[in-house]
Amino acid sequence: MTMHTTDEPHGSYGDPPTMSLRHIPPPPAYAPSAAPVPPQRRSPEKAAPASAGRNGLIMAIGSLASRALGFVRSAVIVAALTTGPIGDDFNVGNSLPNIVYMMLIGGALASVFVPELVQAAQTHKDGGVAYTDRLLTICGVFLVILTVGAVLAAPMIVSFYAPSYTGAQRDLTIAFARYCLPQIFFYGVFTLLGQVLNSRDRFGAMMWTPVLNNVVAIGVFGLYMLVGNNARTEQHMTSGATMLLGLGSTLGIVVQALALLPSLRAANFRWKPRFDWRGAGLTKPLRSAGWALALVLVTQLSFSVITRLTTSAGKLGEHLHLPGVGIAAYNNAYQLFVVPQGVITISLVTALLPQMSRSAAAGKLEEVGAAIAGMLRTSAGMIIPATVLFIALAPQITSAAYGYGSSTTPADTLVIAQTLIAFAIGLPAFCAQYALARGFYSMGDARTPFWLTVATTGTNAGLSYVAYLVLSPRWIIVGMAGAQSIACVLSIVITGWALGKRLRQAPAPQARPSAPDATLMLNTRDLGTRRARPSRSGLDGGRVVTLHLALALACLPGALAGHWLAATCGSALGGGPIGNMVGLMAGSLTVLVSLFVLARPLGAGAAVAPLARKLRLPYPEPAAAANSGKHRR
Repeated sequence: MTMHTTDEPHGSYGDPPTMSLRHIPPPPAYAPSAAPVPPQRRSPEKAAPASAGRNGLIMAIGSLASRALGFVRSAVIVAALTTGPIGDDFNVGNSLPNIVYMMLIGGALASVFVPELVQAAQTHKDGGVAYTDRLLTICGVFLVILTVGAVLAAPMIVSFYAPSYTGAQRDLTIAFARYCLPQIFFYGVFTLLGQVLNSRDRFGAMMWTPVLNNVVAIGVFGLYMLVGNNARTEQHMTSGATMLLGLGSTLGIVVQALALLPSLRAANFRWKPRFDWRGAGLTKPLRSAGWALALVLVTQLSFSVITRLTTSAGKLGEHLHLPGVGIAAYNNAYQLFVVPQGVITISLVTALLPQMSRSAAAGKLEEVGAAIAGMLRTSAGMIIPATVLFIALAPQITSAAYGYGSSTTPADTLVIAQTLIAFAIGLPAFCAQYALARGFYSMGDARTPFWLTVATTGTNAGLSYVAYLVLSPRWIIVGMAGAQSIACVLSIVITGWALGKRLRQAPAPQARPSAPDATLMLNTRDLGTRRARPSRSGLDGGRVVTLHLALALACLPGALAGHWLAATCGSALGGGPIGNMVGLMAGSLTVLVSLFVLARPLGAGAAVAPLARKLRLPYPEPAAAANSGKHRR
């Protein structure tokens, strides 16, 4: 009979023997001993993880639900506070915890800790349990110190971000800031606990729990509209209404963080505070976290410049009786702009990050690049149409999102629409840069993303200042959004070059000593390495860029027709929310038809096929790529 005599997965060629072999028992000297039983190192990950695509889909659906409710929340906030002075005051007071949250959840610390937790689960005898407890404890202590310091320094923070605010406007903004700044701690807790779940390939909870935050916020601002005094100036804003809005916003973040606890229990995670930090191997993650925090500080400096300029533009607009040209309009446009990144890019990259971290730990850097390239190709079929829709249908989108409330005028939503168009030009580069930066984090490198961020944010702040000096008050925030797009394009060029250079520094392949014939296995691998093309990054940048351009060309005819059709439908129905909604649906359908019809002739059918399947549309499967290797010998 035919038998296998080895359990080594890499020690066989995978083909059955060509002749029957009798079983040869191992010599007694090599009989395995019962004593050295290998420890269970990865008990938290015994179950086979779901595929990255399925995880990304779960996260995308949760993020989409959260974003949809986020629009409702934003519409309620605009209806309650308008985009005038009180709306600006609330946006400034709530900006610091929000921007720290964006940097933590969508950025550096989240990406720094996942590779460390994955490596600890693979290499520590207890599956990384004690390591995780220590890491969460030291980060929790830091969050407490940071939050308390921020609350005490609220007046200085407001003066730093809005130096033009004086009198009642400054006092109201400080009050909002003091009620909102405790969100920093709960945002941090939410982020850290979410990374524990992500390192265990559990991604759904972190994307679904923000829905609860939006529900709480909608309820709070809806209650304010019922019981408030409909204040339009700082002098008419009562202390009780200020407390309701500030603490109510913070309550939503508390609920969001606590909602992760059931998923943590389901993952068999129980946190125990541990303060035995010395000699526990925390130096590397804390050093990386230090670079990540430096990145946050640099981003905060850039954000402070943006906030100063947008608040100053708002003050100029008030004097010239120009509606909605301040920070509220800028932030509302930005909130729409980041939706595709949050729903698509962040979901896919977060699901891929543990896998990329494992490949990087094994020295397979080309696989890291290939994973990023595959993600960019997958997301292009959705990111490019979203970009085109933002540019072609911005007036209808902003009216549908924010055109509510007795004090919101068409002129307010028009400013938001024009700002959104300027933002949208840089959307593909913005999303791609996020994915490329995660390649560095998967390799445990947080220093390079820091310096890349310095270049990007410095460009954004500098060009925004130029826009403030050169443009009229009506167009300042639109020009600042354009500065963001230019900075994104510059960033993707620099980041792609730096990551490609780093990935081409892959270590030489090593033989596995556990193979049955180590010498034969080593020689075979060395021979294959000599024949293979050396120093490949796996990013495939030329083809990825070509794919994005092909998809943009496929959408272009539909964008032109959709823009005209949306405007015509809106005018025929008398404008307003109903007319804009009908125009938005008609224009979007036109863009999608153009995309699906022209993508295949332009060679981009494979990128739009997943989108067609998600929309339940009958779309032919793309032909196999010519270089797929099917006919190679």
